[in-house]
Amino acid sequence: MDAPELDYTEIAPYDDSQFAERVAEMVKEPGFEHAVRWVLPDVDYEQFVSLLRSTRTKKDFQINIMQKFLEELEAHTSAGITMSGLENVKPELSYAFVSNHRDIVLDASFINLCFLRHGMRTSEVAIGDNLLIYDWITHLVKLNGSFIVKRNLPARQALEGAKQLSAYIHYAITGKHESIWIAQRQGRAKDSSDHTQESVIKMLALGGQGSVSERLAELNIFPVSISYEYDPNDYLKTREYLLKHRDPAFKKSQHDDLFSMETGLMGYKGRVHIAFSSCISSLIESISADTDKQEVYRRVCHSIDCGIHGGYKIFPINYVSYDRAFDSDMYSDRYSSEEAAKVTAYIEGQLDKIDVPDITVQERNFMRTYMYTMYANPLRNKLIAAGYC
Repeated sequence: MDAPELDYTEIAPYDDSQFAERVAEMVKEPGFEHAVRWVLPDVDYEQFVSLLRSTRTKKDFQINIMQKFLEELEAHTSAGITMSGLENVKPELSYAFVSNHRDIVLDASFINLCFLRHGMRTSEVAIGDNLLIYDWITHLVKLNGSFIVKRNLPARQALEGAKQLSAYIHYAITGKHESIWIAQRQGRAKDSSDHTQESVIKMLALGGQGSVSERLAELNIFPVSISYEYDPNDYLKTREYLLKHRDPAFKKSQHDDLFSMETGLMGYKGRVHIAFSSCISSLIESISADTDKQEVYRRVCHSIDCGIHGGYKIFPINYVSYDRAFDSDMYSDRYSSEEAAKVTAYIEGQLDKIDVPDITVQERNFMRTYMYTMYANPLRNKLIAAGYC
């Protein structure tokens, strides 16, 4: 069956013909009003709803509502967003942007903000259904151009879900001529050591026609790296690591996911940098047709990792954390004593937020090392990439 004949209604973004109906459903939910007033405390809610109701297309929604919201968020929760390599994105092409994953919501949103500021088409965004806790969240993300990734399915259903997802991504890029964004791995890299999961590339190769390399080449895979000076969720990731250390069976709740989303949105991020690498289709096309598919997956993962690791922006906290995590003074010339003291105060302050009872001195030291390693890993991976990419 050709991709356009498949029914993607369940996972695809809303099209413009659905806008008025879905907005009307969304604004009726009390939870939506509560969320808007929490994120935008000074908003005139009735005027905001009126603007929403007058919106008829995704493009208008993203320009008139999402861009303004993201720019306000940038102003209040960061020291600004910088970027590099945008000239490598050709406006006439559609891409599969693959990036590292730090924040549940903002990674793809900030990338799209770069596109909006330069009058470029935004990308459709993959989002896990585990985050769609309320109906209004589903409406909001699908109005904003997100498509749904089904998580935690039984084995047989998981394969069918992966085939449907892959077919939709291929259709979006080659049929609708829309770019898409997907994280390089399922879930965030809690220790900030970003490596592309082979399962993601295998999923992408399920759709399309031809050999594995031909299927992947038609997606115009384009690595993107996003660097946050500070990760507002660092202490929550460390808390989860401690709880899993205490009990390997520990699992986060929906409330934990929702709180992580809120913390990522409203927490301070410092400087943010987005680096667009370059499309790797030509590299994939150069792979011989008789190459074992596992080797194809390995090479594609390697190329994506090279693009992401090479694009990291390194901040003083990364240099200080590397020296602390690996007990060295290798980068002591890259930061001042004042910057080192600021990092110490920041890390200790974040550790103080962890609300787990009866934390021992040993566990506190364990968590401190984990958090330093979290901030050291981008520098460590950038150094490794410089040697093997």
